[in-house]
Amino acid sequence: MPYLISLDRLKKRLENNQDNTVIVDVRFQLNDPDAGRKAYLQNHLPGAVYMDLNKDLSGKASKHGGNHPLPDMKMFAGKIGKIGIDHDTTVVIYDQANDMFAARLWWLLDNLGHEKVYILDGGYEGWIKEGNEVTTAIPELKPKEFKGNFNENKIANIEEVKEKLEDNSAVLIDSRAKDRYLGETEPLYGKAGHIPGAKNFFWKNVLTKDGNWKKNGELEEHFASLSKDEEIIVSCGSGISACPNVLALKFAGFTNVKLYPGSFSDWISYEENKVETKEE
Repeated sequence: MPYLISLDRLKKRLENNQDNTVIVDVRFQLNDPDAGRKAYLQNHLPGAVYMDLNKDLSGKASKHGGNHPLPDMKMFAGKIGKIGIDHDTTVVIYDQANDMFAARLWWLLDNLGHEKVYILDGGYEGWIKEGNEVTTAIPELKPKEFKGNFNENKIANIEEVKEKLEDNSAVLIDSRAKDRYLGETEPLYGKAGHIPGAKNFFWKNVLTKDGNWKKNGELEEHFASLSKDEEIIVSCGSGISACPNVLALKFAGFTNVKLYPGSFSDWISYEENKVETKEE
């Protein structure tokens, strides 16, 4: 599938010393923000550079805007250039397995117009499972100039979400687990439930039981209740686990898809906003 690279294909790419490839490790744990960087320092794929969800792939959280707002895109483009990426560079992103953080970086780069961006299908765990080499060596980076044009049309803010829910001109998806969507549990935020009107599509359901990405036809079936003619706004808790759903919708042939970066954490930062706990 486009936007995915197999373990075997990446291995051959490394064996053939193909130039102009940058591998990015984005392992992260929401409940232990230092765990990903520590894991990277312990070992990582050969040549990989680390990018941190909080420090690199997100802006600074404030009262409104959600827990992981988008980074300043000019600064982000500068960071991308510093690790050796320009528009001719092939970027391979990996997570612990097929997790949500790789999709976040894929979304950021895709929205900046970078076409050669791939997620390693299987991630670090898949790489290790097949007995491939890992290292502790930190690569020497050759800075380049990355020029990106951020596509504002692919994001929705809270005003747009409210407006389009009110006039039924878009479908809002909540990508969190069903128990959080229903407000039965909430480990991260002061309120439990979901944005009224949101439909639940748990992001992990775009993967098979073995944790692999589902094929295009399987994803079309998964999203069969949605119309490709409708605008779809994808949310989650703070704009991270929404990204695998955005990617999966793209695989399934949906083209009118936006990310609500602030998501539920932004929604509940306004006291007047109601939350719902029943399935919709």
